[in-house]
Amino acid sequence: VVVACPGRLIDHLERGTVRLDRIELVVIDEADRLLDMGFLPQLRRIMRMVPRRRQTLMFSSTMAAGVEQVAREFLNEPARVTIGQASTPPSSIRQAIYPVAVSDKDAVLIEVLKGNEVESAIVFTRTKRRAERVAKLLVRNRIRAIAIHGDRSQSQRTAALAGFRAGAYRVMVATDVAARGLDIPDVSHVINFDLPDATDSYIHRIGRTARMGKLGEALS
Repeated sequence: VVVACPGRLIDHLERGTVRLDRIELVVIDEADRLLDMGFLPQLRRIMRMVPRRRQTLMFSSTMAAGVEQVAREFLNEPARVTIGQASTPPSSIRQAIYPVAVSDKDAVLIEVLKGNEVESAIVFTRTKRRAERVAKLLVRNRIRAIAIHGDRSQSQRTAALAGFRAGAYRVMVATDVAARGLDIPDVSHVINFDLPDATDSYIHRIGRTARMGKLGEALS
């Protein structure tokens, strides 16, 4: 079994450390995200190297025109399985909004996070700089927090996620880099310190809580 991002898999193919000529099953996960990140050329290159006789499964949170095109290109007469309604959050997430002035955001966030009901929380910000600022603010207020965003190295992101999962940090402050593709159990709260621009981004963010049928809260 090979689990890989497209770029790294191509590195291995070019070095000859991986062969795909006997692959029986191909799974394309987060297809919409792969397109958003510009990985379609690499994906096409990889798919040319696997046998034509194979089973292919493609998973995507959204089925926009680009994803439909990928399905037509790589799948042969596929069965389509749809679970849940598009752009609809799970009913197990309780959503709330706090109307506050920008100048009061920091104080309200600290007050919320100091509540006993917040076991672990992901706080989403709009930019990498704000993620760093908010994480430092929380640490100064004796809240165990760590920042994760695109400017951090892979090793730093891995260490931050491991610490958050293990409970070393009670709060992870993140940009949308953490909105998808992360399976972190028992996140009790998702807090939108900054609201995202798109509905889909909001759905993906709050989906970090209430995983596997559990209850969760999303605050904005």
